[in-house]
Amino acid sequence: MTLAPGVRLIRAPNPSPMTERGTNTWLLGQGEVTIFDPGPLLAPHLEAILAALGPGERVAQIIVSHAHKDHSPLARVLAQKTGAPVLAFGDARAGRSLRMAALAGLPSLGGGEGVDEEFAPDRVVGDGASILIAGESGTILHTPGHMGNHICLLWGERLFSGDMVMGWAPSLVSPPDGDLTDFMASLARLERLGAIRLFPGHGDPVVDGQERIRALRAHRLAREAQVRAALRPEWQSLSALLPQVYRDVEPALFPAAARNLLAHLIDLAARGLAQLELGHDELHAASSAPETEPNEPSQKAGGTEPRL
Repeated sequence: MTLAPGVRLIRAPNPSPMTERGTNTWLLGQGEVTIFDPGPLLAPHLEAILAALGPGERVAQIIVSHAHKDHSPLARVLAQKTGAPVLAFGDARAGRSLRMAALAGLPSLGGGEGVDEEFAPDRVVGDGASILIAGESGTILHTPGHMGNHICLLWGERLFSGDMVMGWAPSLVSPPDGDLTDFMASLARLERLGAIRLFPGHGDPVVDGQERIRALRAHRLAREAQVRAALRPEWQSLSALLPQVYRDVEPALFPAAARNLLAHLIDLAARGLAQLELGHDELHAASSAPETEPNEPSQKAGGTEPRL
């Protein structure tokens, strides 16, 4: 499917509540083709990508936005089939913030959902790296937040945004792989790009990219306000806070919402606006210095798009 000059879309057959109709694989340019986000390890998707290449076309390079299993696993097989190198910011741990690196491994933190632990690029590309695509220069933007190694590709006024910005739903931010502080900083950076059209990792392209970026930032700030309003001087568990903050979310999406809630709480604690206790089986949070320890039973609590 051609959506813009030099931009073709092959959608992977992996629909789900978290992937919309499936992962978007973008074929950029003609002749010497750049693939952005090869997608999940599915034989029909591999066949569809190869079949989309015209006579005389070849894959010049494969760029992976981040190491989640719906974006990166097909990269190695596709590289073997085409001889093209795989480019990315690094493996699944690359770009992780110092805060999240320190928290990783705590039993109450959880995380690691859908991470492609085996992913490793042939070539590491850093922030600001120039990529030649069909004779035009594109720029790699390191945009951590959804995941530490997440990158976007700016090609003219087209931003291939992976899971950083999507039109159909907000991004999941699941510590320790995701970091909300980084996510908000990355949104602010993208706001400074000016007029852009978004080609996201899931869902349809977004014509007014800046409007969508501003809307996502406003959504995150509104969710932060809800989190702060739910906090009390007494310790509350994450499971007790969840239905207070996410009243507008279907219970089926509570597991994903809980990850975003945790990301908000870690961000608030880093800014001195909340207190966290991560040393127990479940995280507990309070708005100010609590009167008792969170392991005391007296203080424990027994839309059209996923608004996490």
